[in-house]
Amino acid sequence: MRLLHTLRGRLFALLAVLGAITALAVGGATYLSVRAEADALFDYQLRQTALSLRDQGRVAGDEAAALTDPSFDYVVQIWSLQGLELYSSRPQGMTEPLPARAVLGYSDLRLGSQSWRVYSAATPLRVVQVAQPLAVRQKLAALAALRSIVPVAVALPLVAAAVWWLIGLSLAPLERVVQAAQSGGANALHALPTDGLPGEIAPLVEAFNGLLARLSTAFDTQRSFVADAAHELRTPLTALKLQLGLLRDSAPGPQQDEAIERLRSGIDRAVRLVEQLLALARAEPGAATADQPLDLAELARQALADVQPLADRAQVLLSLTAPDPLPLAGDPQALRGALRNLIDNAVKYGARRVEVSALRGPRGAPLLRVDDDGPGIAPEQRDRVFDRFQRGEDTRVEGSGLGLAIVQAAARRQGASVRLSDAPLGGLRVEIAWPAP
Repeated sequence: MRLLHTLRGRLFALLAVLGAITALAVGGATYLSVRAEADALFDYQLRQTALSLRDQGRVAGDEAAALTDPSFDYVVQIWSLQGLELYSSRPQGMTEPLPARAVLGYSDLRLGSQSWRVYSAATPLRVVQVAQPLAVRQKLAALAALRSIVPVAVALPLVAAAVWWLIGLSLAPLERVVQAAQSGGANALHALPTDGLPGEIAPLVEAFNGLLARLSTAFDTQRSFVADAAHELRTPLTALKLQLGLLRDSAPGPQQDEAIERLRSGIDRAVRLVEQLLALARAEPGAATADQPLDLAELARQALADVQPLADRAQVLLSLTAPDPLPLAGDPQALRGALRNLIDNAVKYGARRVEVSALRGPRGAPLLRVDDDGPGIAPEQRDRVFDRFQRGEDTRVEGSGLGLAIVQAAARRQGASVRLSDAPLGGLRVEIAWPAP
């Protein structure tokens, strides 16, 4: 039963059934054909015997002895035209003679429990009748037919062995794929071999290789993320440890209050970094999606409300342009966080005015746009700012360097793209653009 659960076993079983049916059909057809030919040959012998005796004047002594030989299966009777019996042979076991009436040509006759095949021929002087038991000729015909199908029966197991070997040879590339998959360790994500695979199996292995490549990329991204996160967290945690030591050693009063304020600021930065890391992890490919209907204009209003306290403290003017509702399907938390990061970056890097627009772009595609009048980003640096932990040139600004990385990851998960360009206000323009429907 285990054999039938393998591809090789199933193919062999199907081909074996097909081969057996074909062999039976060929053997049956051969058997019937040989029997028919044997019957025709026996009829021919009957006729030739009758014609040879018809043309003789009498039955010679040696011929009479041959006709009475017990091993001779034929019965011969000769009459004159007046009905006088001139000769009659009767083999051993024949209980009664052939009837005196003859039907010229071939005929079948039943005598007692035996059936006979008879041929009769006439001349102007005599009538010759030759008969043969049907059982005898059927036995001889069956033996001849069986001998003709013996080669088919002998060849059948040889063909089965050849089919088994050929199936194994055809499935050898698949066996190599299985061995390659089993030989790899827990972290082995290399592509499986596709050389020599059948056309029906190759797309499956290629799709699996694509999955392995995506998994390898995702694992590399996660390993890089964990390494970068550990590196970035080490600095603020070390600073917190130092500030805690200073607080412990400081005397009550202004010095202690200053140490407490620095500790609180360090904790805020660490919390902000952890939040950014979690936001980036949620925006990574492979994270669980939460697509649902949303209004992009309303989402922009909520993001502005989140950042408004920070803008008020920095005396930054925020404005929103969202004339019409913009319905689409996406992750509202990820998009809201991305827009909040864009506004937050503009405020932190010295912008005095930030304009947010939620509108329809070319061909009616949704578009989020953030313009500011800050220092902007040089064109040659715009590709690098999407890297993780990539900080701007102004090192006085606190941050984790994850803001634009989060924006890009969130946009890609929504099927959108992020573009950087010069803003009409003089600073940076950031656009999150969806493809046209």
